[in-house]
Amino acid sequence: MKRIYTAFLAAVLSGTIAPECQGQYTTDWIANTFGTNATHVGNAARSMWVAPEGTIYTASMWDENEGGIAIYKNGVNAGSIGAHGEPQGSAITGNATYLWAPRQFGRVNGVFANGMVFRYIRATGANDQQIQVSADTTERRADVITGIATWGQYLAASDHPGNRVRVYKTDGTWILDIAVTDPGAIAFDRNGNLIIAQETEGALQRFNLAGQSLGTVTLAAGVQPDALYFDPTSQYLWIGDAGPDQQVKIYDTRTYTQVSTFGIKGGYLDTSTGTKGQVGSLRFARIDGIGRDSAGNTYILSQPWGGSWDHGRTGGTDIYAYDSTRALKYRLQALNFEAIGAPDPATDATVFYSGTNIYSGTGGSNWTFVANTVDPFAYPTDLRLSTTYAGRGLHFGMVANVGGNRILASTDQNPDNFAIEHFNPSVSGYIAIPDGWVTSVLGMASTHIRKGFALDSQGGVWASLDRNTCSTTICYWPLTGFAADGTPQWGAVQSWPIPTSIGALGRIIYLPESDTLILANIAGTDWTSIGTRVEVYHGWKAGNQTNPLVINLTSTNPKSMTAAGNYLFVGYVHTVPNIDAFNLTTGSLDNTFINSNPSNVYVGNDVDSMYGLRSVLRSNGEYVVTKDDYNGTSIVVYRWTP
Repeated sequence: MKRIYTAFLAAVLSGTIAPECQGQYTTDWIANTFGTNATHVGNAARSMWVAPEGTIYTASMWDENEGGIAIYKNGVNAGSIGAHGEPQGSAITGNATYLWAPRQFGRVNGVFANGMVFRYIRATGANDQQIQVSADTTERRADVITGIATWGQYLAASDHPGNRVRVYKTDGTWILDIAVTDPGAIAFDRNGNLIIAQETEGALQRFNLAGQSLGTVTLAAGVQPDALYFDPTSQYLWIGDAGPDQQVKIYDTRTYTQVSTFGIKGGYLDTSTGTKGQVGSLRFARIDGIGRDSAGNTYILSQPWGGSWDHGRTGGTDIYAYDSTRALKYRLQALNFEAIGAPDPATDATVFYSGTNIYSGTGGSNWTFVANTVDPFAYPTDLRLSTTYAGRGLHFGMVANVGGNRILASTDQNPDNFAIEHFNPSVSGYIAIPDGWVTSVLGMASTHIRKGFALDSQGGVWASLDRNTCSTTICYWPLTGFAADGTPQWGAVQSWPIPTSIGALGRIIYLPESDTLILANIAGTDWTSIGTRVEVYHGWKAGNQTNPLVINLTSTNPKSMTAAGNYLFVGYVHTVPNIDAFNLTTGSLDNTFINSNPSNVYVGNDVDSMYGLRSVLRSNGEYVVTKDDYNGTSIVVYRWTP
C-alpha cells in the first residue's frame, strides 16, 4: 500500500508543483549505492549466498520497500524474494533450484511461529515448503536458526536453542540430529562432511552424515567464526572472523591448517593502513557472509558495527565484490534505516554523522562511507551495541563541533534517552568514545526525556523530562570545555519555567548564534508527535520568555523538526514526504521541499521518526537539510539557497 500511495502521490505532485518552486532547491542522497526505490540496495543484509554464476542473494530481517531476500547481479539490484518482514536474516543457502532461509517470528498459516526454514523456488520466488527445525517457536528477540547449508540432496540447519544441527533431505525429509553446543554457521566439505562453527568458543566441530564426530578444530585465540564458505575447487574453508582480526581465515580442509587470509588484520580498526574506524576495501568489520563464483570472483558481506541482537534493522549492508586477482570490482551499500546523518557545521556540511557512521561528499554518486565510529573490542559496553535495547538501534546522529572537539549524540527512532560520545582523533581516530546516557552524564533526576531534547551547536544540552526535576521547566547544561582526552564538560544546570502558552511541551531547539529558542507542543498524549503550535523566542537567554512568534502548522501529522540560520524545517508522518521551510523572522511558509530530482532520487513517503531531520546553514548561505528515508534505506539531502 505504501508503494501504491507513493507512486500516486508522485504522479499528482509532478503535475501540480510549479517549476519555479522545484528549481529553488536540489535533491540528492547519501548512504545507499543507488538513490531510487526500484534500484536501492536492500537494508541490513545479515547473511549471503552466492550462486555459481555470480548471482548474490542476501537475507534481511526487514526492508521496508523490498522483499526480505534481495537479489543482485553484476553490481545492480535484480529484484527480491519473499515479504519484506519474512526472513530472519540469520542465514541463507541455495542450490541450482532452491533457496532456503529461516523465517522470523510471525504469522504462518494463521499461527504465530518461529524456528522454521522456508524454501523458495529461485526461478519464481515462490515459497513451496516450510520445515519446522526448532521447537522454540515463540522467540522474538534472538536468532533461532543460526546456520544453514546444502550439499547434493542434503540440507543442514543449526537449531541454536536446541543445541543441535538437524539434517534433512532437500525435499524436507528429516534424517538425523547431531548434538552440538552453540551451533552457528554451517558448511559441507567436498565429501559431505559437516563443518559447524561455534562462534563464542572459537572452534569448529566436524561430523560425517552418519552423525559421527570427526574432531574439533580449535581456532587461534580471539577468532570468532561468524561465517563459513567451502571452496570445492581448492578444498579450502573460508572462515569469516567477527573477532578483533576482522578478516577471513583460509584453512586447508585436508590438514585443517591455516594457509592464508583475506583482508587486512584488524579490519577497519587497523592503524597501519588507515585511520582507526576508516572503512574501505579489505578493511572489514564483522564478516557475515562469504561467497565465490565459478569465475573466481569473491564476495564479502561485512556489516558495520552498531545495533541490537539482530544487528539492528539499521546495521547496514556492505558487500564487496573482488575479481580473481583480489582487486575490488564494486561495492553495494545500504547503510541507513530509521536513521539520519547530521551535517557537521565545522566541515561546512560536507561530512555527515549518523549515530554510528560517518559519510562525506555532496550526495548521489559523490558520497563516501568514511568510517564506522563503533569499536566493540575497546568499548564492549558501548550503548550502541546493546543487545537488550528495546528500539532499533542508536543510529540517529546529532553532532556539535566546538573548537575542533566533536560531541556526538546517538539516539533512536522515537527515543526517550540519548547516548553521548566524544572523539579523541589522536588516540582513537574516527572512533566515538562512549560516555553513557545523557541522563547519567548530566545527573538528571529521570531517565526519560520526553518533552524535548537538543544538543546545540555550542555543545549545550537542552531537555525537559517527563517526571521529577526539569519536568515543569526547560533545563540547560552549558558546555564549559573539554578534558585533555576530549571528554566534554558541562556546567551547573540552568532552568526556566515552560511557557504556559505552549501547553504540553514536546520539542526543543536552541540556536545559540541568534539566542533563539524554538518550542513545539505535542499532539494529544502522543509524546512522539508534534502538535500544531510552534513558538519561536528570539532572545530567550536575554530575557524574552513571554513574547514568542507563533507558527501554526496546518499540514497533517507533523513529526520531526530542525532549525538552522533563519529557518525551521518540519517533516510529517503517515502523509507526505514534504519538508516545509518556515521563516523564523516572519513565521511564513517560504518553501516546501518535495523532490527536485524524481528520476534519480526517491525521498520516501514520510518522516517516521522524532529526530529524522537535521540541518546546517553553510558559509555561502546555502541550507543543507537531511531527511531519514527508511523506505529507500538512504539519507535524503536537500540543498537550498533562499
